[in-house]
Amino acid sequence: MLAEANAVIETIPTEQALSLVEREDVVLVDLRDPRELEREGRIPGAFHCPRGMLEFWIDPESPYHKPVFAQDKRYVFFCAGGMRSALAAKTAHDMGLKPVAHIDGGFGAWKKAGGLVGEGGQ
Repeated sequence: MLAEANAVIETIPTEQALSLVEREDVVLVDLRDPRELEREGRIPGAFHCPRGMLEFWIDPESPYHKPVFAQDKRYVFFCAGGMRSALAAKTAHDMGLKPVAHIDGGFGAWKKAGGLVGEGGQ
């Protein structure tokens, strides 16, 4: 499944992803569990969408739809290590959300590269 997702979805190198934080035309989507955010911190300005809610929040017909997913922007997903985000980006793409990508190595690679990290929590 990962190979299939990576064949379709753009994978952004961590160094390139670092420059996306302040961009108005990009939504960084953090798929990690709330406990991961508490423990590890978060990327300032990233939208938190627990992986289990992604399809519900993207679908405009869902009672759980979030307007953040109805914007004309580029969506860049990330998780802890890059696997959940690859699959989630593929799912989002298949649901019609475009353009989408994911960060190679996820939040772990982000921190290792010196990316901005804020306090965790919701």
